[in-house]
Amino acid sequence: MVDYVADRAVVLGGGIGGLLAARILADSYRHVSLVDRDRLLGVRDPRRGVPHGRHAHALLAKGQHILEELFPGLDKAMAAEGVLAGDLSGNLRWYFNGKRLSQARTGLSSVSATRPVLEAHVRARVAELSNVEFLEGCTIRGLVTTPDRKRVIGVEVLDDGAAAATQVLRADLVVDATGRGSRMPAWLEEFGYARPAEDRVKIDMAYTTRHFRLREDPYGTDLSINPVASPAFPRGAFFPKLGDGVSMLSLTGILGDYPPTDHEGFLAFARSLPAPEIYETIRTAEPVDEAVSFRVAASVWRRFDRLREFPAGLLVFGDAVCAFNPVYGQGMTAAALEAVALREHLQRFGDPQALRFFREIKPLIGVPWEISTGGDLGFPGVEGPRTLKVRLANAYMSRLHAAAVHDGAVTRTFFRVAGLVDPPAALMSPGTMLRVLRGGRATGPAPAPEHALT
Repeated sequence: MVDYVADRAVVLGGGIGGLLAARILADSYRHVSLVDRDRLLGVRDPRRGVPHGRHAHALLAKGQHILEELFPGLDKAMAAEGVLAGDLSGNLRWYFNGKRLSQARTGLSSVSATRPVLEAHVRARVAELSNVEFLEGCTIRGLVTTPDRKRVIGVEVLDDGAAAATQVLRADLVVDATGRGSRMPAWLEEFGYARPAEDRVKIDMAYTTRHFRLREDPYGTDLSINPVASPAFPRGAFFPKLGDGVSMLSLTGILGDYPPTDHEGFLAFARSLPAPEIYETIRTAEPVDEAVSFRVAASVWRRFDRLREFPAGLLVFGDAVCAFNPVYGQGMTAAALEAVALREHLQRFGDPQALRFFREIKPLIGVPWEISTGGDLGFPGVEGPRTLKVRLANAYMSRLHAAAVHDGAVTRTFFRVAGLVDPPAALMSPGTMLRVLRGGRATGPAPAPEHALT
């Protein structure tokens, strides 16, 4: 018999973060309700509530390990559906600073699933849990507290169905997993608490994505071709193979250099990339849809870990805590790491201690935050504090990427760290530093091709 810590938990938001929170809470609460304004069950297309869902997504290796542990057989289920998988470096073609990295097997799997497909598989597994219910098509109106505002005891929702009825869902715990648009800071202020401070790095970036049916194969044994944006090559792309001759091309631009949605502009932007095989492939390919765009103004970490007071019966989770620059693919993996931390927290304390939990997940967020914001601060136009640590790290990473062009061992080490499997200290091991110093001659980023900014 399960020894539940309380009767009901309510999770706000049905994305990956909310689904992972519900999966963990189902082990500790007798009933779990997951609330979202979108229709969820059986949905396999991009949703209104996940605007980035139409664009290229990445689940880092560490996140994939966690999902497989929480949902055994998930990888096999996706493979049976035709989702492609391969080695993170051995089967993905990466360009940094305009140069192709030497490929080497990392032992880490990369699954070429779109965000809607991955979310559908995870959602289906959560829906199989007997004590989890999905409340779809519901608008979240606000939190309900005790008269003294010391504890959250529920949430008010509006059912958007024909009756348009408002109801209060009573709860022992409410988890906000509503993403980067979370209203939690305003709710806290309304209840008399301090808003969390925000660490913010303005990036002003955009994705533009289109799907193509290819007439020629640029991949060989690779699953994706990914020229990563750098200060000398500020335009980037992700070009994964999805199967059945169809590929997704997500173009990325930073600091207002938004990839166009019109056909000619899209092609011109693709032609400016340092991976010429992308343009050569799509210029003769058949578009199967219209291009769509998605913009992100900034990376934002809401510092709940620095608050001194917080209502009982309430937690914040996933992108509602920290919303990363999506080009680094860290968001879903950070949510997975938080899910593991939540499981351990509940095992120790039973009734969640919010401020303690926020402090526990601080280092889990801190590593990917330093990786992504440090990389963004390498762009001169990005606003943010360039500490000595950031400047030294960026100089070293430039040399490391130069060494990785010729040295697969450096590539392997880099992607095991980027996949959040190995700690950043692995990049500074004596063996790796020797390889970097030998192979990473400080020549700076390669010059942009003549068409790079056309």
